[in-house]
Amino acid sequence: MRAYQEGQDKKLMQVVCNKCGRKLRMENGRLKEGCFCGDTVFGYFSRKDGMIHHFDLCEDCYDEMVAQFAVPVEEQTEVEML
Repeated sequence: MRAYQEGQDKKLMQVVCNKCGRKLRMENGRLKEGCFCGDTVFGYFSRKDGMIHHFDLCEDCYDEMVAQFAVPVEEQTEVEML
């Protein structure tokens, strides 16, 4: 869950893990630790037609979630991080 400063610039103020509720480390409006950001739009043939879901997971909760997958996540190495 993300909280932004009100106003024109909409500076990121806080990120909270939707699973465990922990506030992720922020510094000067920047996230300073690993975070999985989930965004999806449910379309036709879904039980959630037209709904949009957004959520954030800390790295520990992400690791817990993917450990339960029957098919492992595909991993690649990023060679250039911004």
